[in-house]
Amino acid sequence: MRKTILACFAGMPALLAAHGARAEVMQADASLFVTRDSVVVKADTLATWLMLIKPGEWWNSGHTWSGDATNLTLTPQGGGCFCERIPAKPTANSPGLAGSAQHMEVVLAEPGKALRMRGALGPLQSEPVQGVLTITMKATDEGGTRIMWEYIVGGVLRYPPDTISKAVDGVMSQQLNGLADKLGRIEAEEVKPDKVEQDAGSDPLLSGDAADVGAALDALANEKLNDGPKGQGGKADSNPTPEAKDPGVL
Repeated sequence: MRKTILACFAGMPALLAAHGARAEVMQADASLFVTRDSVVVKADTLATWLMLIKPGEWWNSGHTWSGDATNLTLTPQGGGCFCERIPAKPTANSPGLAGSAQHMEVVLAEPGKALRMRGALGPLQSEPVQGVLTITMKATDEGGTRIMWEYIVGGVLRYPPDTISKAVDGVMSQQLNGLADKLGRIEAEEVKPDKVEQDAGSDPLLSGDAADVGAALDALANEKLNDGPKGQGGKADSNPTPEAKDPGVL
C-alpha cells in the first residue's frame, strides 16, 4: 500500500511545474520535513479567508477518502475540525453505513490573517507523526492577497524522507493551486529564506527574527499584547497580561 501511494505521487512535481506551482522542500531528514509555497491572488484578505474555510470548493477530490471534495468541511475556530464525511455505499444485501475522517484540528484562527491546523494528512495518517499546517494571508499594495502555505511534519517516518517530503510538497502545492484558481491567481512565487529577510520589518507577520511562519505568528501575538489596554497617562497597565506562548511552534 505504501509503495502504491508513493507511485501515485511520483509524477506530481512535473505536473505542478507545468501549471506554475513552484513549492520548495525547505528541510528533510529522518524525523522532520518542511514544505513551503506561496501565491498571490486578486481577492482581498477577507474573500481569501472565506474561500479558505470552504475546502469543498477547491480541495482536489483525488486527495480525499470519499473521492469527492464536497464532503469536506472546516470549522474555523480553536478545536474545530477539518473533517470529511464518507457516504454510505449500499449493496444488494445491506443499506450501508456512513463513515467520517478527521484530517486536521484547528488550533489558531485569525480571520483574514492566519489559519493553523494540526494533523497528519493522507498517507501520513497511518504513521506516528504530527503535522502542523500554517496558512498566512497578507494584503498586497494592489488590493490582492499573498498566501503563504507551510506544512511541517515531525516524528518517526517509515517512508524515505526525500521521497515522502517531495510527494507531500507536491500535494500541498496542488491544494494551494486549487485555492488560487478560485480566487484569481496573479503570480506564484517560490518562498526562500532570503525572501523573508527582504520583507523583514515591513509586516508583523514577517518581522525581526521571524524566520518561519510559526515565529511570525508569535510576533503578531506579542504585538497584540503590547497594544493592549492602557492605563492613565497613556502608559501600559501596571499589571499587564503575561506574555502568551504559542504551543504550535516546533
